[in-house]
Amino acid sequence: MSLLRVESVSKHFGSLIAVNDVSMTVEHGELRAIIGPNGAGKTTFFNLITGFLTPTYGHITFDGQDITHLLPARRVQLGMARTFQVTEVFPELSVRENLRIPVEVASGLRLRAWLSKADDSRIRDRVSELLDMGGLADKAERQVGELSHGDQRATEIMMALALKPRMLLLDEPTAGMGDQETYEITQLIRRLHKNAKLTIVLIEHDMRVVFHLADRIMVLDQGKFLAEGTPPEIAANKTVQTAYLGQAA
Repeated sequence: MSLLRVESVSKHFGSLIAVNDVSMTVEHGELRAIIGPNGAGKTTFFNLITGFLTPTYGHITFDGQDITHLLPARRVQLGMARTFQVTEVFPELSVRENLRIPVEVASGLRLRAWLSKADDSRIRDRVSELLDMGGLADKAERQVGELSHGDQRATEIMMALALKPRMLLLDEPTAGMGDQETYEITQLIRRLHKNAKLTIVLIEHDMRVVFHLADRIMVLDQGKFLAEGTPPEIAANKTVQTAYLGQAA
């Protein structure tokens, strides 16, 4: 059974059709990229998957369960987590404190007035694990607002991972980054995919990142499905070359 199935989904905003009859299937353990120009409907499509928008038409299932009309919080409980184009962190808190919040939520302890010594120890251990996995251990006590954009993005990704998702959706994870930060975030995503065995779906403009990471790529154009395939297949697709990647020399 596929982990995610999006079937003939459309989203209308009045007379504007932002997503038009798009289908996608993501298998367990896959790393899928979604590409397309600005206005192609990529973020709207993400919002439909994660519950921030409800489809006008179509259906979405996650691990065999119909989630078409489920709220985002319920989808998180089922094992779906996401990041956003604009980094969503608590800048006045330390990296460790930022990670502790979703760890407590995932443990069902967020509303507890006090924690037992055993619960607190488990939370601390999990936070330390996430710090190490994200390459953030040496920055654990620094305020996130003081960090580079790349480290803030890494913190946000690890906050999403703290929720113990089976599928992680990343909305332009390398946006606004220089070459070194892009490389570091790309390596982090690769580690999470390979070592943590995560299913990952990402929107990304940087084709170096897409072709380096993705198992399969889906291309959107003006809200419609344009093409899908492996990186070599997409690179060889003449329509995609013309529209997004430039004509081959």
